[in-house]
Amino acid sequence: MVAGNGLFYPILGFASCVAFMYMSFGDFLLNYHQEPKFDFVERNGTQFMLDGRAFYVNGWNSYWLMDRAVEDYSRPRIRAMLQAGAKMGLTVCRTWAFNDGAYNALQISPGRFNEQVFQALDHVIAEARQHGIRLLLSLVNNLQAYGGKTQYVKWAWEEGIGLSASNDSFFFDPSIRNYFKNYIKTILTRRNSITGIEYRNDPTIFAWELINEPRCMTDTSGDTLQDWIEEMSTFVKSIDKNHLLTVGLEGFYGPETPKSLTMNPEEWASRLGSDFIRNSKISYIDFASVHIYPDHWFHGQEFEDNLKYVSKWMLSHIEDGDKELKKPVMFTEFGLSNLNKDFQLSQRDRFYKTVLDIIYKSAKRNRSGAGALAWQFFVGGMEEYYDDFAIVPWARPSTYRLITEQSCRLARIQGPSQLKGNLRELCLEKE
Repeated sequence: MVAGNGLFYPILGFASCVAFMYMSFGDFLLNYHQEPKFDFVERNGTQFMLDGRAFYVNGWNSYWLMDRAVEDYSRPRIRAMLQAGAKMGLTVCRTWAFNDGAYNALQISPGRFNEQVFQALDHVIAEARQHGIRLLLSLVNNLQAYGGKTQYVKWAWEEGIGLSASNDSFFFDPSIRNYFKNYIKTILTRRNSITGIEYRNDPTIFAWELINEPRCMTDTSGDTLQDWIEEMSTFVKSIDKNHLLTVGLEGFYGPETPKSLTMNPEEWASRLGSDFIRNSKISYIDFASVHIYPDHWFHGQEFEDNLKYVSKWMLSHIEDGDKELKKPVMFTEFGLSNLNKDFQLSQRDRFYKTVLDIIYKSAKRNRSGAGALAWQFFVGGMEEYYDDFAIVPWARPSTYRLITEQSCRLARIQGPSQLKGNLRELCLEKE
């Protein structure tokens, strides 16, 4: 029969290959077709928009996702974290899309990339899509962790083309600017090895963040950083017109802004080379970003005073979004350190509640406070990655309840159509 004309073994081999592929990837492919429908989040004035409705964000930071996705043994933590986020009704996770020259580096040297690490980032994006979570992806660090601007300056210095050994030359050295532009282009045009979608065309990505907490202290006028943001935001939008873009600011007011005298935590905050208003006004910046760390910004201030400052700080920036910027304002990091004198876990709950209540009230009034992302969440067994803000949210019922209640009340503002899937079950339980 078939064996007689020599076709039996090729067919058997093909069938075996198909069976192997199904056993290996069948479950993933089945789930892939069942994943939530995704559209790009857009902006209309001071609001994020999704499917024609205002979209308010309750989310978190897990900077470590790509790093932990590189090795087989730690990869399950990505799914566990994203599943947990979806179960809590969270919608956006902020994470690093960079690792420059360090262990498990994505960018080994300027323009040289580790494909294994890139596939780890592919995995993070594909997993997020399956669980209905969008990602705010940061492109470089102002700090030294995971390479940051220090690594770019070091590369230029080692190649003999650097203008200065100062870390701030990241912002003004033409060679380093070109390094970073090449990095941006490589990331934005990357075709995901799992989904086949280029990053710039993937609505799983909520937005891009140019840099985490930029400071250029060698130019307190702010001109150097302003020029850099203008150039890089223009470059991003020349490649990717689908996604929202933010700077990654801490929210401090520059010396020329009157609020620097009344709203900055202390005088030093106006001398960092950044300016919340000026930097956020740039046309290609779609929304403003702010961080909230009063216990790190003030020296020796009592918890109750820090809590009052949180309200003052947030309301000031929401007012800026409404009146000055005409853009959404997102509080992309907030946290309370467990190293504070007389720290108690109940204080962290009160801190979270203050932040989340202000976002909720802003959303109810259609104001510019568009969401907040807690710093930072982990799953169990990751103690070596903890900092003094780290939490496993389901480990403390009161914290878990605060987070899930925020998800439900924001969803109700957005309308019944937002109560679906995990969120529907979660919020029906709370009624």
